[in-house]
Amino acid sequence: QVQLVESGGGLVQAGGSLRLSCTASGSIVSINAMGWYRQAPGKQRELVATITGGGSTNYADSVKGRFTISRDNAKNTVYLQMNSLKPEDTAVYYCNMYINPGKYWHDYWGQGTQVTVSS
Repeated sequence: QVQLVESGGGLVQAGGSLRLSCTASGSIVSINAMGWYRQAPGKQRELVATITGGGSTNYADSVKGRFTISRDNAKNTVYLQMNSLKPEDTAVYYCNMYINPGKYWHDYWGQGTQVTVSS
């Protein structure tokens, strides 16, 4: 069994910062790509940022220059540093990891953490 547990969400004023963390645990042989997605009320889930096993990053245009994704392979953890937050960043944020638990690769998702940015 593989579990992803997120933390770091909360309520912040516009212009503030938050740091999200997501740690994978369980039967893990290897982790490839990691990423963060978000879903606002009434909207589809969208990509926020991804980071490959080699450390290459990709960001949605809406967060470029404000958000930074990073990973700690020794801790099976991915981070999302969010600066200069805007009310439109309000959403449930989900982490995603592409993990090999022993034989085949699978996509795994965290339970989601709420980020609310007040104006």
